[in-house]
Amino acid sequence: MSPPISATVALDAVGGDGGLGVTVAAALSSLQSHPDLSLVLVGPEDLIRRQLGDQVNQPRLQIQHAAEYVEMDESPASALRFKKDSSMRVAINLVHEGRAEACVSAGNTGALMATSRFVLKTLPGIDRPAICGVLPRATGQVHMMDLGANVECSAALLFQFGVMATIMVRYLDGIESPSVGLLNIGIENIKGNEAIKEASELFRNSRLNYHGFVEGDAIFTGNVDIIVCDGFSGNVALKTSEGLAQMLTRITREAFRHNWYSRLLGGLALPALKSIFRRIDHRRYNGAALLGLRGTVIKSHGGADSVAFAHAIGVARRAINTDLVKHIGEELSHLSSPVNGQN
Repeated sequence: MSPPISATVALDAVGGDGGLGVTVAAALSSLQSHPDLSLVLVGPEDLIRRQLGDQVNQPRLQIQHAAEYVEMDESPASALRFKKDSSMRVAINLVHEGRAEACVSAGNTGALMATSRFVLKTLPGIDRPAICGVLPRATGQVHMMDLGANVECSAALLFQFGVMATIMVRYLDGIESPSVGLLNIGIENIKGNEAIKEASELFRNSRLNYHGFVEGDAIFTGNVDIIVCDGFSGNVALKTSEGLAQMLTRITREAFRHNWYSRLLGGLALPALKSIFRRIDHRRYNGAALLGLRGTVIKSHGGADSVAFAHAIGVARRAINTDLVKHIGEELSHLSSPVNGQN
């Protein structure tokens, strides 16, 4: 007897750099890994069928035709106004219509945010949605918010980020009272601009588990569960961590291939090296939630391969199974001081 289907995710099948070659492979592997998962591939139907080949009749896989796609360098306003039949827009529409419970896209971040906000709307009390993702660190991982949606942020907006990230970590990671740090250029109270200082006061006067300012090194070596920042800083940190992981992997491999002796040592150290490479593999942390919307939308890295995109699908599945959006909506009014930061 087939297990019940409890999560339906719409995939922007042609979004991102890899397109169908990535999304279809990730979809098939995700269906194999999760018997409770159902997927809808959104994009040009003939191309999707051709890519699926003999897998086209998968029982938990549907195809939803969309004739257009959003270019990676297209302006959000243009995508919103002129690409109403894009794979991204149709996938988000499926969430709005209740035919899917989440959307995953590796496409244009600005267009995804603008379209999601237009179609799904924001939760009461939320000014702007933001992107909350996970980065690896020396011990465990850290959630960061915002990772690129809001370049400039007021104190009230940063406080909203902390509230939503706290709820997310509680339900997705099972940490009852996750610790929160505010990214700054120093840990002293006199450091930072006025928005950062005002945000710190809002956090300090709230019921959140606020640990104060943290510096950039805390992203990789700190101990807070959540780091709140504006989208400019968060995106720089995200891309820096990915580049650093790739650099370390490359120079380590080069070092152990230098000569016969280093190759011998590399063979002996192979189990440890595999463990290290796995821990810093950014693909295992792919999939960031757009929090603050009346629906679940997960942003995958534009350059994701099938392994990374499958991980983003897994994040969407967990968000559905934990009723994340419902919990955020219910808790915004009583988790802390009013979300707008006013006492």
